[in-house]
Amino acid sequence: MERKKYLTLTILLLVGFLSINASNKTEIYKAYIGNDMNLWKKTIDEMEQQKSKINEFRLELLNYQYGYIAWCIGNKKSETAESYIELGEKNIQVLEKTNGYGSLVNSYKSAFNGYKIGLNILKAPFIGPKSVECAKLAMKQDTNNPYGYIQYANSQFYMPAVFGGSKKLALDYYLKAKNLMERNPKGVIEDWNYLSLLSMIAKTHTELNDFKQAKIYYEKILKIEPDFLWVKNELYPELLKNIK
Repeated sequence: MERKKYLTLTILLLVGFLSINASNKTEIYKAYIGNDMNLWKKTIDEMEQQKSKINEFRLELLNYQYGYIAWCIGNKKSETAESYIELGEKNIQVLEKTNGYGSLVNSYKSAFNGYKIGLNILKAPFIGPKSVECAKLAMKQDTNNPYGYIQYANSQFYMPAVFGGSKKLALDYYLKAKNLMERNPKGVIEDWNYLSLLSMIAKTHTELNDFKQAKIYYEKILKIEPDFLWVKNELYPELLKNIK
């Protein structure tokens, strides 16, 4: 009887976690496509306040913190970015102590080192190589983890050519990440990471003056999500002006 009660409780807790997980994913997706960063911040702050965090929940929170930090840096909110980097690194430290998360942990280490460079370019000679090495290690640890490929691609995209960066190499790795993500069609539904990746592929094509492919990708994005404001109101119209 006790065993049956324990099993029932475990199932209820799991169902509850999956329901909350789905709700958080939906909120972050809505925030991303609608450029509603107040909603994004509210969601991750509420998640951070939860006292008991299983590893899957913490990993999900880390992903959302990672996305929010990028927006903060892009919008010159340096102090806010620094505070969320600190929170994110605490989650990295916890996950680092658990087996099975090595590739994902190194993916985020790569990203967070990149963010520190974004906040202070003078750190690039010291932190840049660490960011690249973490991305390489992530890919080595799990060849099926798209985030390792994304971070290596990011390092190539944002690194000046004079220091070894390559938009063409970045594109190769973004496309590898895309193929890995698309192996799980259900996983990319309402996934901000997938739309972000497609946007980076389109932007990289633009940087390489391949406007035709960039247009194809922006139209693909808008077919998936017609209300994605960043692409709909900024990136796609800007590309069309370049084509004309």
